[in-house]
Amino acid sequence: MSLRWTRELIRLLEECEVTPYRSSGPGGQKKNKTESSVRVRHIPTGIVRIATESRSQSANRLRAIARIQEELARRARKPKPRKPTKPSAASHEERLEGKRVRGRTKALRRQIADD
Repeated sequence: MSLRWTRELIRLLEECEVTPYRSSGPGGQKKNKTESSVRVRHIPTGIVRIATESRSQSANRLRAIARIQEELARRARKPKPRKPTKPSAASHEERLEGKRVRGRTKALRRQIADD
């Protein structure tokens, strides 16, 4: 993933609170001694994203900010309005005919069981 700092990301960073921390998990001494993981919180919305992939704190900060940007874009997207539709007259009649056929079949079963 080759990300670059853009003006939009820098503006977004100004609205965020960045917290470096030591991540847990495998990685040994390098992971246990460095605070390269980053947690970014977008203050206006409360969105929190983390990045722990890289040994570089600045690279992780860039990744986390990009994730905040993706989430903001996802939330800003409006869903396509649904258009109400009705079944065609032919499909409606076909469905009713199928019900009639099933009803006749069941009626025949009942007659046999009554005898």
